[in-house]
Amino acid sequence: MEYKGPSAYDEDDFFQRFLSRRNRKDSPNNTMEYPAIIKLLGEVDQKKILDLGCGDARFGVELLNQGCSSYEGVEGSRNMAAQAAENLNGLQGHVSHSYLEEWNYPLNHYDVIISRMSLHYIKKLDHIFEQINHALHEHGKFIFSVQHPVLTASQGSAEQSSRKTNWMVDDYFHGGKRVEPWIDEQVIKYHRTIEDYVKLIKTSGFKMDDISECAPKRKMFTSEEEYQRRLRIPLFLIFACHK
Repeated sequence: MEYKGPSAYDEDDFFQRFLSRRNRKDSPNNTMEYPAIIKLLGEVDQKKILDLGCGDARFGVELLNQGCSSYEGVEGSRNMAAQAAENLNGLQGHVSHSYLEEWNYPLNHYDVIISRMSLHYIKKLDHIFEQINHALHEHGKFIFSVQHPVLTASQGSAEQSSRKTNWMVDDYFHGGKRVEPWIDEQVIKYHRTIEDYVKLIKTSGFKMDDISECAPKRKMFTSEEEYQRRLRIPLFLIFACHK
């Protein structure tokens, strides 16, 4: 069975396996993507933040603890949204259970909109990017991370063992649907080139401020072997933009 968007997380076994994998200390999301997001995000004090594809909203709890005035998450998975609501309980945070394509984006409402590792699951991004632009205050920030295009291009490497010794890059300029084996399931993702993402940003009315490929830093790793392995190929791509 092929899972589209966040639907895989509503399978209870997959959901629990994902959380265990995602929250381990040396997860590349924690050691590579997270510090790059934090650097690009900057000061969040008194900011109204929207998190698209917020998952379990642990990041939202952190942002609220850093002083953001409000945090709102949007999450398509029922299991994830329930976990997010539990994590945000008692804080100035809220989660909406909705697909990003269907959510009602309020006009000129947020200072910052973030999306971490969600947008490569969505087939069409043009309308969503336009809605994000409309939902931001003037000069508001839009920061998003996706799986790096050298990984989404070909699924040949994903079909190997988890401890890969090499990576295949193929069909790079053929954008569109990919089916990736992930945590013993088949998950649908959509490949875009770096150029595709830049064009989406510009045509949606944003100006690009920065880009990061989340190069690993030794201090983030407990294992030298793991650090050296992560130096070989980029896993993430982050864009920082403003309205």
